[in-house]
Amino acid sequence: MALFYRSLFYVVGLLILSFGATLTIKANLGAGPWDALNVGLSALIGLTIGSWIVIIGILLIFVNALLLRRKPALLSLFTVFILGFFVDFWMAHLINVFNYFLFMNQLLLLIGGLVIIGLGISLYLQASFPLNPIDEFMVSLQERFGLNIMASKLIGEILALIFAFMVNGPIGVGTVIIAIGIGPAIQVFHPICCGIMDKLAIK
Repeated sequence: MALFYRSLFYVVGLLILSFGATLTIKANLGAGPWDALNVGLSALIGLTIGSWIVIIGILLIFVNALLLRRKPALLSLFTVFILGFFVDFWMAHLINVFNYFLFMNQLLLLIGGLVIIGLGISLYLQASFPLNPIDEFMVSLQERFGLNIMASKLIGEILALIFAFMVNGPIGVGTVIIAIGIGPAIQVFHPICCGIMDKLAIK
């Protein structure tokens, strides 16, 4: 039963995370650094945003393996494939109703997406399944160079931002809001999700 709940939290968390990420992209105020990179590559080269989530994720799996000098965490492929599929699903089937052009509406959409991302991450982390390679990249930098989590997260975000800029990804005020707000959003939901998981585990 514990495995069932972990799997449920994992899939639902990724579904919610992808929905929030799609909202921030659709707000058109600037996406998070990694999302901006995926959107930029999609516009420049082709393929869907979800496809680039998978491609970048696969590259990061091997980068993480090189950093930590160990075998690639191939189980993380499940995470990137599910996340990429869900993002493409939201982009294609649901999100067109959110074509806002007024700044306040765009801002509300962005903040709503940010909050939803925090919830999604907090849920999927409860499963203790393979991490999103982007999150694993942060951990790999921390372990390889002896950095703290904040520093390694910042380095990863800056690198993604540089690459996103190179491919003309959607960088703007929303990018700054997401970079500042994602940590607090996770912090709000993480203890709540932990509490729910603990209660379900007891049952």
